[in-house]
Amino acid sequence: MSDGTPAQESENPLLRASNPMVSDLEQEVLDEYARLLGNVNKLSDKLADLSGDPSSLTLDGLRLLERKTATVCTLLKASVYSIVLQQQIFNESEEQQQQMEHGDQMQYHDQGYDMQDEDVTFEGRYA
Repeated sequence: MSDGTPAQESENPLLRASNPMVSDLEQEVLDEYARLLGNVNKLSDKLADLSGDPSSLTLDGLRLLERKTATVCTLLKASVYSIVLQQQIFNESEEQQQQMEHGDQMQYHDQGYDMQDEDVTFEGRYA
């Protein structure tokens, strides 16, 4: 395959254009097969080249992308967990405040200091 012409590359005498046993149509078919063989060989060489270094570079790039994606996913999960935890702490502190306020009201009521229902009036010297 030195100069690209199939007739000169082959050792088969039937592939020569000057052969009287081969019709013109058969010669065209043989030439096309020879070109096809050349193209398949070129494709094979290119695939062999691609199966070496570039695929390892592609795999390295994909591994890096996978690590970055995993990091982003982890950070997102941590952020969501932090928000949920903060909301839970906030809700618990509100509940504790409500319980303390309710407990203070109950304590005043138990001691007879129900401030909500009493009318405060002053009698005596300062009235």
